[in-house]
Amino acid sequence: MKPQMFSSIVCAAAIFAFQPIVSIADSPKLTVPPIASQLLSAAQQAPQSPEKGQQVNEEDINRFTNTIVLIKDFYVQKVGDKSLLDDAIRGMVSGLDPHSEYLDSDAYKALLMTTAGEFGGVGIEITPEYGILKVVSPMDDTPAAKAGIKAGDYIVAIDTKLVSEMTLQDAVKRMRGKEGSLVTLTVIRKGEKQPLTFKLVREVIHIASVKSKMLDQNIGYVRITQFQEPTAKLMRDAILDLKNKNNGHLGGLILDLRNNPGGLLESAVQVVDSFLNSKDPNKFKDVIVYTEGRLPEAQYTAKADSSDMLNGAPVVVLINNGSASASEIVAGALQDYHRALIVGTTSFGKGSVQTVIPLDKDHALKLTTALYHTPSGRVIQNVGIVPDVTIEDLKVTNNNTDTELAMVEPIKEYQLKNHLPGTTASSNELNAKSDISLAEDDFQLFEALKILRTIASLDQASK
Repeated sequence: MKPQMFSSIVCAAAIFAFQPIVSIADSPKLTVPPIASQLLSAAQQAPQSPEKGQQVNEEDINRFTNTIVLIKDFYVQKVGDKSLLDDAIRGMVSGLDPHSEYLDSDAYKALLMTTAGEFGGVGIEITPEYGILKVVSPMDDTPAAKAGIKAGDYIVAIDTKLVSEMTLQDAVKRMRGKEGSLVTLTVIRKGEKQPLTFKLVREVIHIASVKSKMLDQNIGYVRITQFQEPTAKLMRDAILDLKNKNNGHLGGLILDLRNNPGGLLESAVQVVDSFLNSKDPNKFKDVIVYTEGRLPEAQYTAKADSSDMLNGAPVVVLINNGSASASEIVAGALQDYHRALIVGTTSFGKGSVQTVIPLDKDHALKLTTALYHTPSGRVIQNVGIVPDVTIEDLKVTNNNTDTELAMVEPIKEYQLKNHLPGTTASSNELNAKSDISLAEDDFQLFEALKILRTIASLDQASK
């Protein structure tokens, strides 16, 4: 079990290197602060690492405290003790991995707002790469998504200031701001010869984590944009609503996790649990996800304990390179249990779990404490979920030609020029026109729907 005060999350973050200044140990000008002896005493009393060169000695403590003194004495501007302490902690944590982070008061509040489903900004999830910021995914219906920023883009400048010269928190603060104010992002995109400039108007971001609709008469569609506290309940309510609109039954469901950067681990577990029947015997013993870390507290196993709310109806899960963390937990578990067919492109590949540990009421550490595993034992870190059926995000353009329908489905009688009409418009003709519209708008979703129709037909024929 995890400590009660901890909140496990699996969302993207960023890293910026911290390089300590070499101190002059024997400089007569330096006076070592009293904290040096306290640090040395604590280090000597702490359990020593068996690895050679890992023990902390007096010289190491002096190097740290001398750096503080040098900054206070010689830096061009006066720096307060609190700022130095915060920066020291921030640098120490950021050197661990791309997702561990020191959360000061502002960052801690922002994290809490994000998991609750509301925050200010432009609506993008970022992670560091090559010293700049990589867009994991733009969030639906936000300024970034509306402007055309895509997963995989690299942000190199914010308001003409280079990202490489900022800390993560500086970059986040620059992108956030008063509603209605303007921020300019300079982006490098694969395939583009010149950087792209996006001028975004900041908004208060209200994330509707679940969206739903009917695609066919008996096939439902649910999109999860991020895993927040209420997400699992909202998803279940959405599915029940779709079922009610279809006489209490769905012939199949498409679960869209594209560009979903993750969120709360517990919510992802609850989503998977909604599609598994814990009473059915299986070789994975109902395990949805498990984690492994150094400490006993990092060992965590989540199991299914409810019934399948779709009663076995086929499920297709859509993923892409913007699907990360909690999205990969859901896709990986449903893939292992053969409960869903995974369609799209390989996911982001973030398989680590971060635990938010409060330091006090205003500060916290977000530390990577474990790696998660799918029920079959797969580690997704740096690999991602490989779809069962790969479908690239292609663009279908309607030129209003007679052959356009042939791009989507084999030619039928009603598609021929000057064909004789029936007494009423056939359902095939109506479906074809609907399919053309869907293919133009979202080719991956269109292909997923075709696959699900086939699975649902075979499933129905076998009964």
